[in-house]
Amino acid sequence: MTKLDALMKRGCEFLGSEVAIMAGAMSWISERNLVSAMSNAGGFGVIACGAMPPQLLDAEIAATKAMTDRPFGVNLITMHPNLDELIDVCARYRVSHVVLAGGLPPAGSIDAIKASGAKLICFAPALSLAKKLVRSGVDALVIEGMEAGGHIGPVSTSVLAQEILPEIAPQVPVFVAGGIARGGAIAAYLEQGAAGVQIGTRLVCATECIAHPAFKKAFLRASARDAVASVQIDPRLPVIPVRALKNAGTEEFTRKQVEVAAMLDRGEIDMGEAQLAIEQFWAGALRRAVIDGDVENGSLMAGQSVGMVKGEETIAEILKTLATEAQAALETRATI
Repeated sequence: MTKLDALMKRGCEFLGSEVAIMAGAMSWISERNLVSAMSNAGGFGVIACGAMPPQLLDAEIAATKAMTDRPFGVNLITMHPNLDELIDVCARYRVSHVVLAGGLPPAGSIDAIKASGAKLICFAPALSLAKKLVRSGVDALVIEGMEAGGHIGPVSTSVLAQEILPEIAPQVPVFVAGGIARGGAIAAYLEQGAAGVQIGTRLVCATECIAHPAFKKAFLRASARDAVASVQIDPRLPVIPVRALKNAGTEEFTRKQVEVAAMLDRGEIDMGEAQLAIEQFWAGALRRAVIDGDVENGSLMAGQSVGMVKGEETIAEILKTLATEAQAALETRATI
């Protein structure tokens, strides 16, 4: 057993994978093809449910199961109006792992997921929340820093790792995410106590990813500085910042916030509906870019690691490269 194998053992046993590398759930991208390819290559794929209604999630899980016999997870958004039904869909298919994202799990959701036999993974953007989630009975955590693409928190990955891993990793497996594109970083977080990592941006240009060629080309041309966080226009709006490559769509989001704020002022929607409207905007904008290839007006959600995505590779090649780099980094440190 190599040192990398030893450090990943806990994460691999929890996920049921060969390497303790999760695929981040990316709307329109993390579907049956990417998810099954990730799991088949020895990693851990995760379906991004996003705004899907229950019947679409049902079809996506069924299609994914037809493409792999290995474990995979489903990422559910806590604010989804049909969350209970989505949990039921996962239970019917005996999905092995459910990931809850987007805030504190609503009452009853943790018990419902665990009652189905699934392992529950939640996101913890702060130590206090991590402690609360562990007390609530979650089986594992993902700590994701602001370097990540898509919805982000205010704290960097390195700070979250230093703050959370020493206290929480002895209790439950913790997977580190945000800005990870090379094996040396994976090795560093494993040595700090992480059970594994989660990557997203690094997988967008995988051969198996269905993203439009124009979307992939935008990633290959981008640098870390091109991936910028969205700005909150109205402090009343429950807007979670989103990191994406800057384009005309970034400015459109600013206009959307003004529109939603005006609807709040007129009493046409409440705060929950306002947040849902924002999320639906992102889902539509992301589809325009990922599926239609409108990289100017759609959303190009990308992490700061985008500058390290250099070409199109299979997922198996990506995982092999990351594992080789991680093992080399561990061996180098051992000889110093």
